[in-house]
Amino acid sequence: MTDLVARRRAILGPNVSTFYDDPVHIVRGEGVWMWDAGGRKYLDCYNNVPHVGHCNPRVVEAICKQAATLNTHTRYLHEGILDYVERLTATCEDPLETAILTCTGSEANDIALRMAEAMTGKRGIVATDATYHGNTTLVSHLSKSNVPEVGFGLGQYLRHVEAPDSYRIADPDGQRFAAKVQEAIDDLERSGIGFAALIVCPLFLNEGFPTQAEGWLRPAAEAVRRAGGLLICDEVQSGFGRSGSHFWAHQRQGVTPDVVTMGKPMGNGHPVAGLVTTAEIMARFRKSFRYFNTFGGNPVSCAAAMAVLDELQERNLQANAARIGQLAQQRLVELAGRHPVIGDVRQSGMVFGAEFVLDRQERTPAAAYADLVVNKMRQRGIILSKLGRHKNTLKIRPPMPFGAEHLDLLMTTLDEVLTETPVIA
Repeated sequence: MTDLVARRRAILGPNVSTFYDDPVHIVRGEGVWMWDAGGRKYLDCYNNVPHVGHCNPRVVEAICKQAATLNTHTRYLHEGILDYVERLTATCEDPLETAILTCTGSEANDIALRMAEAMTGKRGIVATDATYHGNTTLVSHLSKSNVPEVGFGLGQYLRHVEAPDSYRIADPDGQRFAAKVQEAIDDLERSGIGFAALIVCPLFLNEGFPTQAEGWLRPAAEAVRRAGGLLICDEVQSGFGRSGSHFWAHQRQGVTPDVVTMGKPMGNGHPVAGLVTTAEIMARFRKSFRYFNTFGGNPVSCAAAMAVLDELQERNLQANAARIGQLAQQRLVELAGRHPVIGDVRQSGMVFGAEFVLDRQERTPAAAYADLVVNKMRQRGIILSKLGRHKNTLKIRPPMPFGAEHLDLLMTTLDEVLTETPVIA
């Protein structure tokens, strides 16, 4: 393991992150399970990339079959991309009817921001202060936790607003957040830069997926529309049925975005991503920017993505996400009754977790404790992570086939770890 880490650092460069104090050397996956080089089995409670399960047979077969037939770019005619986009846009509401396919969510978000500039003639972007939307030069600046040292002068175009926090900030109907968005819009307009778009994850996953009533985002969306900007919903983490109640999380929020971006789970690990938008926005973008992506929408990627949709539908995985999410909520509430370190419990379908605090009255974040728990769970064969405004919230985001028996193992192990682990600051 030490040699592998050293090789990685020497060949890939410094600061290439790994999970856990003792990194895991994964060599195989199947369903919701992964195995390391020593043959140890791990329950995957984190990865949304293998959305329909590691090495899903239907997806593997689709990739192999298409790769053995043809793979090329979209300047040749091919039915695969058309069949897929028709089926993808059918999951969205009108007027979201046209799409661009890319290789990564970063590319999709980059295009979305350019669409906003094309539609408005302005460049000002609003995002939350605890988010992440990718790593192109432009979208990397949207994150305040991974700010690049070299700014390329892009910071002037961005305004960050306070991320929602249902545990500490009272905002039951989204009016406070909308007011913060409006303040950022006004500042961009006064600066002469102008307002082009608000970009958010509808579940605010990186912000700690705060508890929100349906329609919570609607007041902010209305502020965006009044100002003539675009609402961009980044559904890279929250889409494809993960919320349980809806196929797309923005539908749960009661809003229709101008652009929906998507990525990681789209091809179950095959690098396919994209965005869906309106015909008007697409036409303006195509006129304003010359865009071509060699690998985006290639036949193999489309075959993989189509197989994911087949799995979601035929195995009714969205309903499974809703069912497991409700069970997880119940189990986490039970744990909170025994462990005062759990200050808050939250879930949105197949994404759930608990926020750790040093004391419930002061709600002081217990980030170091969260680190300790995550590493102890890894030692016991459970893969998960942490995130949130204060980096103290367990992020449990399993593949969609995750079942009740897997949840029971997760919660039993978590109970044991919390029992044996003293609270630390």
